[in-house]
Amino acid sequence: MKRIIGYLVLFAVYVLAAAIGIISYYFLQRVMNFVLALLIADIAATVFVFIFSLIFKNASVYDPYWSVQPIVILVAYAIITSPSAANLLPLIAVLIWGVRLTANWAYTFRGLSYQDWRYTMLAQKTGRWYIFVNFLGIHLVPTLVVYGCVLPAVFTYMATPAPTFNAGSIIFFCVSIAAVVLQGASDIQMHIFRKNHSGGFISNGLWKYSRHPNYLGEIIMWWGIALAAVCIMPTRWWLMGGALANTLMFLFISIPLADGHQSRKDGFIRYKENTRMLLPIYKHQSDE
Repeated sequence: MKRIIGYLVLFAVYVLAAAIGIISYYFLQRVMNFVLALLIADIAATVFVFIFSLIFKNASVYDPYWSVQPIVILVAYAIITSPSAANLLPLIAVLIWGVRLTANWAYTFRGLSYQDWRYTMLAQKTGRWYIFVNFLGIHLVPTLVVYGCVLPAVFTYMATPAPTFNAGSIIFFCVSIAAVVLQGASDIQMHIFRKNHSGGFISNGLWKYSRHPNYLGEIIMWWGIALAAVCIMPTRWWLMGGALANTLMFLFISIPLADGHQSRKDGFIRYKENTRMLLPIYKHQSDE
């Protein structure tokens, strides 16, 4: 019952957040460039979600935002513009990615009383400064990163003249789909492991060769979207900045936090020596 109530509450919060973002964009795009209008609208929706994270004293209220935000943005652009094949490929990839990732969140959701261990750790370490860490680090920065990741797909809708898809965009669309499969397979393997084991380290499937195959899938997914867009709009190479920021966030924040948490378990040093950080490739003990 607690989970059901939590689902309903968060559904209402996100419907309202999406409405705030869409309405904000509707008025802002009349007076400014669509890139800036979308950014401000995205931040407005994030602030709304942040307010509810304070009300419920739980930063995990923000967790679904990562996968819901790109779907809302691209579906909205598909409605207000005339989609072409160049638009539909990234839209399809993002829809598959977002629905799967949101379903994974829903599967692991325990209710509004449960908060991700990383947020609890940050709250304990930062004390009275946590409200700023919460807004900037947990809410705003991820919003900006995903905004940068989805921007290449947005440009396929708004660019003039309208771009047309080519072999490169098709190839990188397939790369994004492969990344979703990689991420989904690693998540399923982890769920099975957690259900059947009380602790330790997963040593089968993709996790036998990589400590973070799910993160690898997330990184590749957005490089696929960015490169697909650049293939049809080569002068806008700077659109790869979002995928780069996403990669750096995982390499320097998410992975170190996860490894630090795992290091509390016995045998982590040996596990780390025998298992690569990202690429699911067999690693000899002698490898650096």
